[in-house]
Amino acid sequence: MNHSERVICAQPLSREAFAEFGEVIDTDWPNHFPINNGKCVRYDALATVDTVGAEALAVISIFRSSPCDLPYQLEMVERHPLGSQAFVPLTPRPFLVIVCPDEGGEPGEPRAFLTAPGQGVNYFRNTWHGVVTPIKAPQDFLVVDRRGPGNNLEEYRFEVPYTVRVAQDLAV
Repeated sequence: MNHSERVICAQPLSREAFAEFGEVIDTDWPNHFPINNGKCVRYDALATVDTVGAEALAVISIFRSSPCDLPYQLEMVERHPLGSQAFVPLTPRPFLVIVCPDEGGEPGEPRAFLTAPGQGVNYFRNTWHGVVTPIKAPQDFLVVDRRGPGNNLEEYRFEVPYTVRVAQDLAV
């Protein structure tokens, strides 16, 4: 291994482990109840859309993303200071979620998570995160985020990339 290589091993995504960065979106949620004459279950308020600024709107989009190679080379993270950003996969396949704590306006040590099939995430406003990262095959995501005036994108490029590995015991 190259001594300048920085390695992160993805862990399973859980509400507890992800709490400082955002919200996990899935149906493992106590706030649910039947609707539509019992033909549907509503998993209510899984995440909160957070937007700031005059004329800010919450919008829904679909992102079609190409798969990454494993191990993944993390060269850049981004954040959105004016709004949260949610990603919900439209196919039941896992994807990588990479986040960093903020350390004085720059990203700190990254953490990587591997979603369970069907899990999504909602990044809190101003949270450093990697780009959407499907594994093995292209993947579509329903995305809820902010549109409106103002600069809602900051990018940070690492001088030395991180290598993100997925443990062999995590099914990919």
